[in-house]
Amino acid sequence: MIELLLVILFGLCVGSFLNVAILRLPKGESINLPASHCPLCLHPLRWYHNIPLLSWIFLRGKCAFCHSPISVQYPLIELSSAFVYGIVYFREPALVQALLIGSIFALLLALSIIDLRYKAVPDALSLPALIIAFCTASPLESLQNGLLFMGALSLLRFLVSFLTQKEAMGEADIIIAGIIGALLGIKLGMAAIYIAALIALIAFMVVRKRGYELPFIPFLSLGLFITWLWSEPILSFMESLYE
Repeated sequence: MIELLLVILFGLCVGSFLNVAILRLPKGESINLPASHCPLCLHPLRWYHNIPLLSWIFLRGKCAFCHSPISVQYPLIELSSAFVYGIVYFREPALVQALLIGSIFALLLALSIIDLRYKAVPDALSLPALIIAFCTASPLESLQNGLLFMGALSLLRFLVSFLTQKEAMGEADIIIAGIIGALLGIKLGMAAIYIAALIALIAFMVVRKRGYELPFIPFLSLGLFITWLWSEPILSFMESLYE
């Protein structure tokens, strides 16, 4: 129980970092400097203004200096990150492995928010997630499967771009495919991409009349998370299809 609590607290702290990354990286700003400050009055924050979740609650969602509203995104991202780490720990109780996999999903959470908001996927977040994915389970097998998925999606991207005479997919999609292959292997990796495409199709049918262009990274990330979380029943269902 204590270990779970520590994992959740770690997730809250990571979520605080993700908020900084989501806010600064799309603007090309450093995540280190300047120090945390109010985006409106620019007043530097005290250390006790940066306590994950608690500071937002105690400040009642307002800046301590200018009293302007603080976006609800901050506590939501922190809670989401803590939730992800907690769920991963329940599924994978080996502490080091849980922290590694939880970090992958936390980085994908930030990438999904950035992609939805800015249609951009910073390498500063996607590449660390890929490297961590290569270090999970058997590193050699993870590397092999990750590179295989990256190569397959690169080939598909080339063929689709050639046939349609316009750029199809992006380099970030290839990196996420590498993460999927490294973390899930071949069979489950294919299932994750199928689930991602199915959810994306449903979402597209909902928003197509509004003229909104849906990014694919959030769906790939969701497909990966769903498949990893329920890997055993999904794998059993896939095997039953060939009996």
